[in-house]
Amino acid sequence: MLIDASKFPVVWMRLNSPGTDAAASPFTEFEVLLARKEVFVLLNEEGLDKGRQEEHEHPPEEMKQTSLWMKRHKSALRAFVRAGIYIEPNTAKRLATKAFALMYEKFWGFPMLTVATRDEALALARILLPDAQTDAGSH
Repeated sequence: MLIDASKFPVVWMRLNSPGTDAAASPFTEFEVLLARKEVFVLLNEEGLDKGRQEEHEHPPEEMKQTSLWMKRHKSALRAFVRAGIYIEPNTAKRLATKAFALMYEKFWGFPMLTVATRDEALALARILLPDAQTDAGSH
């Protein structure tokens, strides 16, 4: 997972890219964001099915570690992450994600929102972060 926080509080996330330190936990950069104790949004433009074709089966230990990490950080996730905004141009895929979005929010503690374009994602980020500087058009 690659996290680009250069436009904080708008944080671009690429789930299918290696992080800046391949040896580090993929959550290390996320923990740095949470430690700021400032609200932010996560944006992803890989598409909702990106990675599913290449998706590997996560080993049980990896899934367990993810779940434990999330439980340890759930209150910070709820407090500081306003939403995960996913850009998906395909209307059918956006609609099909609605049921999954409910489970996503229960697990991660923040809503999963889908939009069709980068412009819509940035506009939604501005709504969710009314007091923050959100000039984050590029990453």
